[in-house]
Amino acid sequence: MRPLDQLEQTIAERKQAGDADSSYTAKLLAAGVAKIGSKITEEAAEVVEAADEAGEAGRQHTIAEAGDVIYHLMVLLAHREITLEEVEAEIARRFGMSGLEEKASRDGGN
Repeated sequence: MRPLDQLEQTIAERKQAGDADSSYTAKLLAAGVAKIGSKITEEAAEVVEAADEAGEAGRQHTIAEAGDVIYHLMVLLAHREITLEEVEAEIARRFGMSGLEEKASRDGGN
């Protein structure tokens, strides 16, 4: 099993258990979109800051912060009952389309 699949499964188990007192993941899920979203925003800023750090230490810091962003994003997806498979299908749908075409298809060309 891929690590992201394992993480998705663990998040689903925490959601099912719903014990916000013993699980950070369950606590986030119970707090809802606003709390999870603020964590994503916080972690996204941290990954950008880490990416600006020099050398291997900066590279490793970026990897760690990217993991935090992905974890919190996956919690948000679980909150909305969206699976990685659905996200992968959306990414696959975009292949063969330029980024500009894809963006135009979403926002009416603006």
